[in-house]
Amino acid sequence: MQIVYESRNKINTKTNAALLVEKLAKLGCDTVFGYPGAAVLSVYNELSKTKKIKHVLVRHEQAALHAAEGYARTSGKAGVVLVTSGPGFTNTITGIANAYADSTPLVVLVGDVSKKGKYGKTFQDIDILSMTKTCSKKGFLITKDDDIALVLEKAFIEANSGVKGPVVIAMPRNVLESQGVQKRENAETEIELKLPPKADMNKFIELLQNAERPLILLGGGVVDASSEITDFVSKYKIPAVSTLMGVGVCPTDNSNYLGMIGMNGSFIANSVLNHADLIVALGVSFSDRSTCKNSDFAKKSKIININLKKLSDDFELEIQTDAKLFINSIKNYDIKLKDIAKWLNDIDILRSENVVSETASDRMHSSYVLETLSKLTKDYEPIVVTDVGQHQMLTAQYFKFNKPRRFITSGGLGTMGYGLPASIGAYIANKNNLVLNITGDGSFQMNLQELATCREHNIPIKIIIMNNGYLGMVRQLQEKIYKNTYQVEMTNPDFTKIAEAYDLFAIRIEKKEELVSKLRIALEHQGTAIVDIMIDSFEEV
Repeated sequence: MQIVYESRNKINTKTNAALLVEKLAKLGCDTVFGYPGAAVLSVYNELSKTKKIKHVLVRHEQAALHAAEGYARTSGKAGVVLVTSGPGFTNTITGIANAYADSTPLVVLVGDVSKKGKYGKTFQDIDILSMTKTCSKKGFLITKDDDIALVLEKAFIEANSGVKGPVVIAMPRNVLESQGVQKRENAETEIELKLPPKADMNKFIELLQNAERPLILLGGGVVDASSEITDFVSKYKIPAVSTLMGVGVCPTDNSNYLGMIGMNGSFIANSVLNHADLIVALGVSFSDRSTCKNSDFAKKSKIININLKKLSDDFELEIQTDAKLFINSIKNYDIKLKDIAKWLNDIDILRSENVVSETASDRMHSSYVLETLSKLTKDYEPIVVTDVGQHQMLTAQYFKFNKPRRFITSGGLGTMGYGLPASIGAYIANKNNLVLNITGDGSFQMNLQELATCREHNIPIKIIIMNNGYLGMVRQLQEKIYKNTYQVEMTNPDFTKIAEAYDLFAIRIEKKEELVSKLRIALEHQGTAIVDIMIDSFEEV
């Protein structure tokens, strides 16, 4: 009889691919957006065995990144992407850069060619980490000696800590298919946020109490502090404005909120900004789209910058801390503001003198469509995902957002084609919410192949196409700067027929009088709905 002796030390027999999927589930990942290829087939094999993680097959790798962004920005969790080597990876660069620009937490799993001794060129060999070095928070290259589960844990912590962003993990095929290493080590814990120094808090209180025309400026970095900020603004009656990425942090219906600043912002918000004597900036990146000319930005004002990272030596006060922690720290201080009644009265006068009304015209304008859509969907409290262009800026101005994580857009990079896949991700993370994708005819055609993803997974988003037959924002700039329009007029396909090819519902709106009734039909449709709205070709922001 043969005797088999069992080793006292437990030997791992799982592949790195198996350990990767196992760890993803333990970290709370329920969805992976991806596109398969040879380098990652071992991971796909393991995904096929688990019911804990759903894989969403997109039709282009860039769309996988944007879908993961929509998922992350509406859920607060890191989005996860899985792509293969070579062009599978290079197609993700725009999405990685977009997530980096907007501080969106992603973990991007990239298949790589086998790292073996080789002669000559290797099919689909790309230096992944070098290519993403300037547009990601961190990169990892898995070797045969690494504990892949430990690396994955570190990646999630990095993506979600401090200034959030995308983390890339390059995974050679031979390493994924080989037996894994389990070192039983613990990853570093999430970075502990420190309370603001007492001296800085005292100076902040002093500056605030001496201000006669204070203003709160909200950026995208404070989305997690929306409730605290709204309470602070309401308690002290301090007017507030936001950047594009800060829209929704303070409810649009809050009487203290004045709108979005910047080159495409509202007249009132920009006017108040230019007359304030103290600006408290919370989670603001001070991009050129908000400040326009830095030399002219808020010249009459002292600026207090509250941010996780240092931005400038020119501010009156800069406190490196988490905005939520900062606002909660303020509660420990007795703040006595100056009488700002005159400041508030001046703002009310400005508001009354600058009421924007719909231009009398038979042609539909985006502003009219968006105001109408906002009223129709108010009770739904929808998640609104835009693409990039005139419709994006007009949505920020005319749609009402009374909760955070309801307005999702590409801000720092301005990526056309972002909206449709990001809407898919937003719905998957929030299946009880109405999701609207407000897009332009140019942006929609950048990633319209994702209609197939909508059809396959029965994604009931409502796609609102502002169809003006132009690249509207570029046309507007050409007219102002060069006094012409060149290569911006578009010969578009019939979007309703494209929808039909994907077996999806579509409806066209050409007249004002049919807008409400047809929007209602689309909103009540149970699946994906495409609404092609013919708007004024020469509308401007």
